[in-house]
Amino acid sequence: MTYTLPDLGYGYNALEPYIDAKTIEIHHDKHHQTYCDNFNKSLEGHPELQKKDAKWIIANLDKVPEAIRMRVRNHGGGFVNHGFFWKILKKNVKISGEILKQISKAFGSFEEFKKKFSESALGLFGSGWTWLVVNKEGKLEIVNTHNQDSPLSIEKIPLLVLDLWEHSYYIKYQNRRAEYVGAFWNVINWEQVDELYRKS
Repeated sequence: MTYTLPDLGYGYNALEPYIDAKTIEIHHDKHHQTYCDNFNKSLEGHPELQKKDAKWIIANLDKVPEAIRMRVRNHGGGFVNHGFFWKILKKNVKISGEILKQISKAFGSFEEFKKKFSESALGLFGSGWTWLVVNKEGKLEIVNTHNQDSPLSIEKIPLLVLDLWEHSYYIKYQNRRAEYVGAFWNVINWEQVDELYRKS
């Protein structure tokens, strides 16, 4: 199997003015493509892994030979994380349904969840991701991962994610990460998040 770059599913300008078209274009066509290419290279000579779904590989890094494990963790993680990220982005979708009930139950209210998620994102040092996940006990929690690590690798099911690598916001926001985090709340596809929760 050769892994291929997934389509965005929308135009580069679909998230304007919150995430600019040039950032989406470079982020998807250059950065995500590079992770895809390097993931494929990392698995050359390992047909037993090339047959597997990419998410399975990231969830089972202990089954990846140690000689290539770090490369697979980095490039495969980047490939999978970005593929997930694009799907949870959409403008003007109001939160509703089961996910709203569960967020309110877990965090006290949606506003409290928003505050805690934003604080977690702003507290992340360096590059990485902030996630809303379902843990092994079936409960919602907010976690950060560094670099291209994924919650899948620690037995957590991702529902929502914010990419905090500088390439995801630097053209528009430069060093103003807080503005980017604030803008993110306008481009969450809550229908997709709700569907992921129901499947979890």
